[in-house]
Amino acid sequence: MENRLPKRNEVPEALTWRLEDIYPDTAAWEAELAQVQAEGEKLAAYAGRLSESAAVLYEALKTYDEGMLKLERVAGYASMRHDEDTGDAASQELSLKSQSAIVKIMEMAAFFEPELLDISEEKLEGFYRELPALKDYEVTIKEIRRMKAHTLSKEMEALLASAGEMARTPSNGFSMLCDADLKFPSVTAADGSEVQISNGRFVPLQMSPDRELRRAVFEKLYTRYSEFANTWAALYDGQVKQQIFFARARNYASTFEAAVNGNNVDPAVCDRLFDSVHKGMKYMHRYVSLRKKLLGVDELHMYDVYTPMVADFDRKYSYEEAKELSLKALAPLGEEYLSVVRQAYEERWIDVIENEGKRGGAYSSGVYGVHPYMLLNYTDTLDDVFTLVHEMGHSLHTWYSEHAQSHLNSQYRIFVAEVASTTNEILLLEYLLARAEDRKEKAYLINHYLESFKGTLFRQTMFEEFERKTNAMAEAGVPLTAKALSDTYLDLNKQYFGPDMVSDPLIAYEWCRIPHFYYNFYVYQYATSFAASVAIAHRILEKGEEAVKPYLDFLRSGCTEDPVSLLKIAGVDLSTSKPIDEALEVFGNAVAQMEELMK
Repeated sequence: MENRLPKRNEVPEALTWRLEDIYPDTAAWEAELAQVQAEGEKLAAYAGRLSESAAVLYEALKTYDEGMLKLERVAGYASMRHDEDTGDAASQELSLKSQSAIVKIMEMAAFFEPELLDISEEKLEGFYRELPALKDYEVTIKEIRRMKAHTLSKEMEALLASAGEMARTPSNGFSMLCDADLKFPSVTAADGSEVQISNGRFVPLQMSPDRELRRAVFEKLYTRYSEFANTWAALYDGQVKQQIFFARARNYASTFEAAVNGNNVDPAVCDRLFDSVHKGMKYMHRYVSLRKKLLGVDELHMYDVYTPMVADFDRKYSYEEAKELSLKALAPLGEEYLSVVRQAYEERWIDVIENEGKRGGAYSSGVYGVHPYMLLNYTDTLDDVFTLVHEMGHSLHTWYSEHAQSHLNSQYRIFVAEVASTTNEILLLEYLLARAEDRKEKAYLINHYLESFKGTLFRQTMFEEFERKTNAMAEAGVPLTAKALSDTYLDLNKQYFGPDMVSDPLIAYEWCRIPHFYYNFYVYQYATSFAASVAIAHRILEKGEEAVKPYLDFLRSGCTEDPVSLLKIAGVDLSTSKPIDEALEVFGNAVAQMEELMK
């Protein structure tokens, strides 16, 4: 690991994404931004007219569709440019311009949903008979009408839309503080070299076999976060309060109900997740006990969480090796799937390595009519190989959906968004396990599987509990101070990791650095998707084409049905607790297998 992060202009072009596929330059982006404004004005001209005739409604929907498509391109390009280097002033300007444009268009379109809801079912059915082309927008119309109880007058919708830019302030503030402004000290490695700490390097450094290095990195990073605890609390409090504002304005009983209803998911799905994970906590505590034993420590600390439990076995994977592995591991999904993966590599859909100011973490972002993009911060670890296939899963889900569905129908719900990504991870794991050369390598890979369960099924459920608890606190009028948030987080950490883990006081500040807490109840879907993916991946490996075809049909389905119904296409029923319970049993069996291997 080099001592210094490269600047953006020092990164080899081959390791950067090709945003020119969206716009050749900023001037072209500015031109389309102006077109977006014009599309908004064109749409606004339909205000008060949607019920006039089938033709008028169709034209208005088509104008809305075209405007949203352009807006998404404009916003997507600006967001990715900003993420390349969050400290770059020109990119910040693009991002702010696009956010302003989004709010303006939403204000202009605020009449749309209330007017559509005012059309009677009888009249709407008559429109469908009169103009069959209107059926092209039936999914969108049904979804808008499903939300009737939570849609306000056009004047109130316009007011809420105008508040949208202000509502992004907590998230924007978090991003700027976390990714652009916050600087961390260096630590001294065992060889005497100085290594700069960053958000992107934190987990790789925590995987080091050097325990003193892990401890130093853990303490310095979280001490730095703790120094701004009141600021983080103010930002998070602002995020929760804006969620409360919009939930109450739309007549929801809670912020959580508002979030899951927006995804057309029954809140009971998340409640079943909590129930199952709490019942299965014994598996997590058994895993923690095994980790303590295999690391051979008197006390297991939070800086011991990421380092492999298998001593004297570590492999580095260059980016080129990771690409080859991904193609071999994903082969069960078929040649068409692999051809798109190759296209992603060859045509620079991916921004690969970390540079100074680059957004941390990883994601996939779709741009309809162009292709998906992926952001990574690749550092040659096994985790990074899994992250690559994870984000590739998102991208292929987007690719299949966009090639099979119209623009509006392609936009699959967040609830199913993590399924394709996690299915890819499990296929990679099974591929590697089948080819493990000895007992130690197999144990190393099972270690990774256990880490996936810990990090996704348990950790994300714990994150969701934190969100649920803190939102409920705020809804009850309890101030979200730094102390209240840290105390809540530390209590959950102790509950989930159990008695064999020392929950170091500094881990109480981990909530400060989690960007997903600004995504409005996103994280529980990682856990439910993980459970679904365990079932889907094993079906594919056991049944081959018989399971691959319905799975690809699921990927092609976009948002044409509710998320739970879509998952049934792939053979998983999350209207019951069965997928969660079975996944927890798989985790328990993997712990037992590791115990046996390491005797």
